[in-house]
Amino acid sequence: MLTELQCRKAVPAEKPYKLADEKGLYLFVTPTGFKSWRFKYRFERKEKRLTFGPWPEVSLREARDRRDDARRVLRDGIDPGARAPADEAPTLRQVTMRWLALQSEIWKPKHATNVLTTLEAEILPTLGSRRINAISPADLIPLLSQMQARGATEAAHRVRSRLSYIFQHAIAAGEASTDPASALSAVLRPIVKRKHPAILDLRKARACLLQVEALPGFPAVKLGSRLLALTAARPGMIRFAQLEDFHGLDGDEPIWRVPAEKMKLERAESEQEAFDFIIPLSRQAVQTILAIKQMTGNRKYVFASSSKSHLPISENALSTAYRRAGFTRIHVPHGWRSTFSTIMNERAMDLDRPGDRPVIDLMLAHQPSGVEAHYNRAAYMPRRRKIAQEWADMLLQGVPSPETLLIGRRR
Repeated sequence: MLTELQCRKAVPAEKPYKLADEKGLYLFVTPTGFKSWRFKYRFERKEKRLTFGPWPEVSLREARDRRDDARRVLRDGIDPGARAPADEAPTLRQVTMRWLALQSEIWKPKHATNVLTTLEAEILPTLGSRRINAISPADLIPLLSQMQARGATEAAHRVRSRLSYIFQHAIAAGEASTDPASALSAVLRPIVKRKHPAILDLRKARACLLQVEALPGFPAVKLGSRLLALTAARPGMIRFAQLEDFHGLDGDEPIWRVPAEKMKLERAESEQEAFDFIIPLSRQAVQTILAIKQMTGNRKYVFASSSKSHLPISENALSTAYRRAGFTRIHVPHGWRSTFSTIMNERAMDLDRPGDRPVIDLMLAHQPSGVEAHYNRAAYMPRRRKIAQEWADMLLQGVPSPETLLIGRRR
């Protein structure tokens, strides 16, 4: 027979396990550490189970009392499961908060807050107080349909997915038997993946860059556009670049070390220096950085705002410049990633260099799986540096030096 001390000392394991008491009662322990009382019995030659609630909310003594009650009902020829009170299950809000607490160990705080905010806005006001085992697909469909009706189809799919995880969490804890959200993607419109408009021809790409730089505008935006094109980085990486992120600018192997917290990684990885992303810099990229340094000096951000020097250029500064230059729905700042990938992959095929494809993927900060990925990031660095230089030489052929973009800068 179990004791309360044994219940308290039961620690989670890789797989769920049981701690037996007697007469069919046992404590079920999940890999997350959640513990609940269960009672195994047979009715009409079929094995069945009852869940009596979580420990320690339901004590060992109370669990035994509930087991004995169920056994008395069973002796009368009645299935105790058919008489189990539905109000013993936790509410959707309770399970949601418990699930979010587990995810917070691996999610960034901002992401966890966003997930909770969305659920609080879309689902919990209506269903939060309902028992987790009393919610059906019919309860969820109207809420997801409302999101879809106002154009938030992609958000509706994300909410459905998160609800499914919440119900699966409840199932593992013995608090629910079905996942009513699992099949609801069938009632939602499919997500149309939007591609960033991008020019995929080298000459047109060069002409685009020159046209953006030729219009009147703030030099930090023009130089930021040039570094974006040369490195195929994400626009946000350019905006938040700091001078301390660039190393070896006066040497043979200059790099841009993008801190992991600025990358699109999970929280557990983003807090480790090993996941910093290193971009080898071409000669032209170094010249661009040195040019903008003349303007921003020791400010926090390399590409600082024209009106608020302690802040980076605005989130829309680059996009606005490309629209003003006439590239709406033709090419956007993020499109340089597709431009670089397409042109350099085609070049690799023309020159019979199939091994360049995984290297180009790494240069785009795509995150391959497995331990080998981190080794490859370092092992491929010499080849990445050569590809970066080839790309810069091709793209900026005949293009004026970056210092010319500083002419007429604000003082």
